Amino acid sequence: MMAESLAGQLLLASPTLLDPNFARTVVLIGVHNPDGAMGVVLNRPSNMTVGETVPQLQDAVGELEQVYVGGPVQSDSVVFLAEFLDPSPAGLLVLGRIGFPAPDAGIEELAEATARRRVFAGHAGWGPGQLDEELANEDWIAHVAQPEDVFTQAPDELWSAVLTRKGGSYALVARMPLDPSVN
Repeated sequence: MMAESLAGQLLLASPTLLDPNFARTVVLIGVHNPDGAMGVVLNRPSNMTVGETVPQLQDAVGELEQVYVGGPVQSDSVVFLAEFLDPSPAGLLVLGRIGFPAPDAGIEELAEATARRRVFAGHAGWGPGQLDEELANEDWIAHVAQPEDVFTQAPDELWSAVLTRKGGSYALVARMPLDPSVN
């Protein structure tokens, strides 16, 4: 039985989640239904730029914008996430005006129809029931997303910032060192 859809919400990796692909990550969930789930990691900038890796998008995004590591699934594919001023080229809106473009949206159309954009290499994906099982195991902490989380200028601080915003014991977790033995 699937829990309520988490589309448009954030998943924060629990400190006990040991998969190195997801340690201290913040994932924006785009799709969560009985067939599975898909999202992008918001806080893993790569050392590559849009101009170097996907030059066909540089007119829409900016040549020097960083490409983010969206997750370990199809890491050679490009995922485009944007805040749409005009929703007509949007294929899937997940958080207010933020979402993914329609497959047939043109680059020029996207440049004109969006205010902010981010490019990801790959995505995070879960098969049917897999994410619900991981949530039941407390591998992930769900929290409400805010547009500024998606386009953060401080990706290294996002995990701690969102946990602090969640409050209570999560604010304590946010301050845990990566290696508790140095505490």
